[in-house]
Amino acid sequence: MAGYNLAWERDGAVGVDRQDKFGGTGAVRAGHGFDSAALDRWMQANVPGYSGPLAVEQFNGGQSNPTYRLVTPSHAYVMRRKPPGQLLPGAHAVEREYRVLAALGQADFPVAPVYGLCEDAAVIGTPFYVMDMVEGRIFWDSTLPSLTASERPAYFDAMNSAIARLHGIDYQAIDLGDYGMPGNYFARQIARWSRQFHEDEAAGRLADMDWLADWLPGRIPAGDETSIVHGDFRADNMIWHPVEPRILAVLDWELSTLGHPLADFTYHLMMYHLPPHIIGGFKGADLGALNIPSQADYVAAYCDRTGRDGIANLSFYLAFNMFRFAAIIHGIKGRLARGTASSPEAQSLVETLPELAAIARATAQSDI
Repeated sequence: MAGYNLAWERDGAVGVDRQDKFGGTGAVRAGHGFDSAALDRWMQANVPGYSGPLAVEQFNGGQSNPTYRLVTPSHAYVMRRKPPGQLLPGAHAVEREYRVLAALGQADFPVAPVYGLCEDAAVIGTPFYVMDMVEGRIFWDSTLPSLTASERPAYFDAMNSAIARLHGIDYQAIDLGDYGMPGNYFARQIARWSRQFHEDEAAGRLADMDWLADWLPGRIPAGDETSIVHGDFRADNMIWHPVEPRILAVLDWELSTLGHPLADFTYHLMMYHLPPHIIGGFKGADLGALNIPSQADYVAAYCDRTGRDGIANLSFYLAFNMFRFAAIIHGIKGRLARGTASSPEAQSLVETLPELAAIARATAQSDI
């Protein structure tokens, strides 16, 4: 979950609630502490211009990778680390986050500048990286209620433009040619998340998830494409300019890889299909009154930017993404059961799992 911002935007009733849960900082939580003196020594050796003393706070967010605000008299930084405890293979890959941030920064895509990666777990107990703390605005409610109706279209267009731009970056040219395995993205992702769902016995089973794991592999659309994909592209994973419809930094790249751009875009499109309490969707909102573009118009804008005639098989793409996100929540449920969940709000997220899985199955069986 996003949570790297100092100047939090209180964005309506739902947004205030989500900010209270996921935004802001507090004392380092039990089980998430580390040797701050060792971190101070590492930063002195690896971060240009760094000067202590160092104070450490923990962001309330960070369902997956614990995230900390590092404060010195002259600067503020953000640290992302792997959580302590037993981890599933390939999960919590902060090394990959660091690599993609460094590469995209060189391509002038809006990300937080990074300062260094430490893969030596002996320093603070787990690998970590340090980046700049970008000041700006985060919208916790995806309907952007603090904006006027006349302002909202420009902000939605900025998100649309950013994801289209990401998918157009030449990943080979920025040395990300081996950042993932090109081709067969859906088959590999379905197999990966099905396996993690089935193997995490502590989290239990869910009939709708079992149904989706059986249904999805045989419904993969023909054709293949490869681009950089973010994996969790949504409004509250962005820091915005304080007063302009301009994204300063896209956050939370843990799930990024080389993949199919339509998988990434339709994950973003889930905002039209999920209720507010599930990753900030706005299903049921009066889009006309809010002056939020219709799904058809939003899809058309992306297609225009990426040279497409349209997107067929939307029901598959949406069901795939809901299944994938449900599997991620299922993993959080497992960590909660094992006592290694990285946020006190993990339980509230886990409680949405049955509803999300049911919506995913209903979406798969629909004709969108």
